[in-house]
Amino acid sequence: MSIPSVLTAQPNSYDRLSELKRFDESKLGVKGLVDSGLTTIPRFFHHPPDTLPAPKPDRTTRPVYKIPIIDLSGDHAVAIEQVRRASTTLGFFQIINHGVALSKINGLISAIKAFNEQAAEIKMKYYHREISYGASFSSNFDLFQSRAASWRDTLVVRLSPILPDWKYVPEICRNEVAEWEREMIKVGDKLLGLLSEGLGLERSKLKEMTCLNGRTVVNHYYPYCPQADLTVGIASHTDPVVVTVLAQNDVGGLQVKVGEDDWVDVEPVPGALVINIGDILQIMSNDEYKSVEHRVLANPVQEPRISVVFFFNPGDRENIYGPIPEIVSSEKPPVYRNFSLTDFVTRFLTKELDGKSLINYYRL
Repeated sequence: MSIPSVLTAQPNSYDRLSELKRFDESKLGVKGLVDSGLTTIPRFFHHPPDTLPAPKPDRTTRPVYKIPIIDLSGDHAVAIEQVRRASTTLGFFQIINHGVALSKINGLISAIKAFNEQAAEIKMKYYHREISYGASFSSNFDLFQSRAASWRDTLVVRLSPILPDWKYVPEICRNEVAEWEREMIKVGDKLLGLLSEGLGLERSKLKEMTCLNGRTVVNHYYPYCPQADLTVGIASHTDPVVVTVLAQNDVGGLQVKVGEDDWVDVEPVPGALVINIGDILQIMSNDEYKSVEHRVLANPVQEPRISVVFFFNPGDRENIYGPIPEIVSSEKPPVYRNFSLTDFVTRFLTKELDGKSLINYYRL
């Protein structure tokens, strides 16, 4: 593959918008740029120095923070308390013995890897940004809104409440994505029950609020980056959802923000699923549960990082959501205003990933 023209613009003729359009219209994605043999990344991937991760200090001086690992096969009351504690503090934890076979996790990861490593001309058929089809493959959903692009390609499949047109889901991973949804519904049911009980509510509360019904799977592929110190895999952000369930391969890079400035690695644990609280659940819980900023570093190794991110959201986009009435009181009044899910999602999709600005918009 020859190096595309997006990489060969002269410095004195740089036009960022034109370069973005040229990159997007090439339908190569970042994997295509890597395959072209580039050794320097295009300028629009360069992040401002003050937003880039600082060089890692020696492990003896790095912050030590273990992401909680919760065994769902143990005592139910213990699991509720562990989920509650993790959700009210860090907002991130991993679960094991969750009922999903390791073979299904590995099968899904392999299928997403296989899709991304097909010939460019095959992937180009799926490259577009029109989510109304229920599935889209592109690089950087916020490519034209962000100050700098990030080094990843993504296949998004909207699963429910509006069903996808499955012919737009690549055949090489179609069955695995459909099977993953079936598995995630079972995991989500367990998880929402624990989260509801952790708030002192009936187990079925979040499920009754249709929080199991809005489902989207986002499949990220982070190839090797030849200048990983100049960009990121995905910028710091919180998730605009109720709760996120993530499966990842053994290539690290996911980090969580702890405190004001410290970032800690979420080390891959074989067979574990990573859970994080989303902005909508922080609002629903009236700040009891915390959504937390997280990011993915640009990948400096030859083996790609692959993550499958499953989002749960309310199924009724026109319903009004806000702090759950049973949680608020005169002692704990609502700290957020109500909103429709349509308004929430629209605001997310028309801005770049930028920390917790979206949730702060709804704060009273």
